[in-house]
Amino acid sequence: MRDIRAFVQQVAWMKAAAVAPRVAEGIVLTADTVAWIDGAVIGKPADKADARRILTQLGGREHELWTGVCLWRRPDDVQLAWQEVTRVWFQRLEEKELSAYLATRQWANNSGAYAIEGPNDPYVRVVQGSLSNVIGLPNGFFG
Repeated sequence: MRDIRAFVQQVAWMKAAAVAPRVAEGIVLTADTVAWIDGAVIGKPADKADARRILTQLGGREHELWTGVCLWRRPDDVQLAWQEVTRVWFQRLEEKELSAYLATRQWANNSGAYAIEGPNDPYVRVVQGSLSNVIGLPNGFFG
């Protein structure tokens, strides 16, 4: 995959397109976030073994988290879309640390197999960009 920006935007738009026809009036907000490293998408792990593989790949390296966002106003179907990227560093974990981290199940349902605990997370550090993008939605939604 060459265009991660287009990928996250397409996924966010497809989510909105699936919901918008069922909304008579209002705003539909959708987003999709994925990790990106070595020219490949790192999505949510399939299971604990996949989470181990992902965390080992990310360990001791920077990667990007990309979020595509779509706002869709009903009933006039005005759409606004954008993408945001945040550079993130994930600590390399020794086997004992990795096993303990996997036991917390923080990897479940999270792109990149981790969840950041905030600005002082012991494993994850934002290098450039928005902490709120890593947590859930880009900066503009949180002030």
